[in-house]
Amino acid sequence: MCTAIRFNSRRGETMTTGNIGPDEAIGPGKWRVLWAAFMSYCMDAMDFMLLAVALPTMIRELHLSMTEAGLLGTAGLLGVGFSAWLLGWCSDNYGRKNAMIVSVLVFGIMTAAISVARDWTDMMVLRFIAGLGLGGLWGVAAAYINETWPRAQRGRAAAFVLSSWPIGFGIAAMLAAAVIPVHGWRVLFLFGFAAIPLAFFIWRYVPESEVWLAGKHAADQTNERVRLREIFAPHLLRQTVVGTVSASCALVAYWGVNTWLPSFLTRERGLSPQEMAHYVVMLNVGMFIGYQLFGYLADRIGRKLSLILCFLGGAITLPLYVQCEDRVLLFWAGPVIALFFSYAGVFGSLFAELYPPRIKSLGAGFCFNVGRGISAFAPFLLGSIATHYSLGTGIALCGISFATAGVAVWLLPASGMSDSGSTTRRGYSGAPDASSYLRTSK
Repeated sequence: MCTAIRFNSRRGETMTTGNIGPDEAIGPGKWRVLWAAFMSYCMDAMDFMLLAVALPTMIRELHLSMTEAGLLGTAGLLGVGFSAWLLGWCSDNYGRKNAMIVSVLVFGIMTAAISVARDWTDMMVLRFIAGLGLGGLWGVAAAYINETWPRAQRGRAAAFVLSSWPIGFGIAAMLAAAVIPVHGWRVLFLFGFAAIPLAFFIWRYVPESEVWLAGKHAADQTNERVRLREIFAPHLLRQTVVGTVSASCALVAYWGVNTWLPSFLTRERGLSPQEMAHYVVMLNVGMFIGYQLFGYLADRIGRKLSLILCFLGGAITLPLYVQCEDRVLLFWAGPVIALFFSYAGVFGSLFAELYPPRIKSLGAGFCFNVGRGISAFAPFLLGSIATHYSLGTGIALCGISFATAGVAVWLLPASGMSDSGSTTRRGYSGAPDASSYLRTSK
């Protein structure tokens, strides 16, 4: 029989709350956690992709070179890379909820500030700072879901949260189509202020992770702080190194494609900005479906196999897509290639299960967001390739990066990390239910 132990954050004590089964939810606030993470990541996507959809207009009005435009994307992704350890450390030491609030406010306000940027240098600085707030959200959300949802549902829950990314991207595209022709690109960035009411909602209504509270209470007894070097301990080194390589390759492909695809459609396929926005919306419909599909597959056939299938599909379809010149075919093929851009949802459940609760957010966030930081060079590199060849050539080469990511995922260890810190071997490369951290056996 298992007895749950819950930490009372108000009274500073632990208390027995009764028996719970291995697949029951840990707390009644799991739905609020799910929707808070969903809305935060949606806002994350919208704010970050405002640059991509505004970039064709900004290049024309500000007389930016392709290299300068690519460096704007690079600046944001470099900030994201540093955010991996910064917000991951804050999350593991000060709570998932507080880290999420900081993330939402920083990237929202800094995105809105681009509307008053005086020149390219100001934009570079603001994009970097926005990235510092934006990047760590992925690891925080992954840990939050892993600690509040039962093991059998984590893959789908994490995929659902991260499926908000294409929704945010689609919202950015629709806003660009409606706002830029009438008010210009500067007004578009003011929508970053929508992060403020979202941060208030999280502060007021979303509960802290009970797994984190219990772990924090135990750590406070010994006056311990989470340190970055813990994710490089001998028994975790393979997870950290190979996980970072797989995320890096996947994100190089993703950001290379998504930064330049709107420009590819307008410059090399002759679409108007309004037509381009419709194509981007369709791409994100496909990506949303992909998140649900591969989240389901992750719970059915395993995290690793579902990721390998996802990367294989991307490696095959990307080169084919850029060869297409027929506008109707481009429109309908877009959602198909975007199905395979939905790997981040499965990464969320896989990476979080590779680390114990004490360093879960730091470890998962490090792998994914250092990958984001490395991918910062993708927009710059594709811009350089476009200068000498074409954007289509650069996008097609991203298929190689997807294939490499699939190989790296295959090399990840098949054993997960239990919530008590011990290694467990399971067919889906996962850890046991997070609630085991809150139980004692009798």
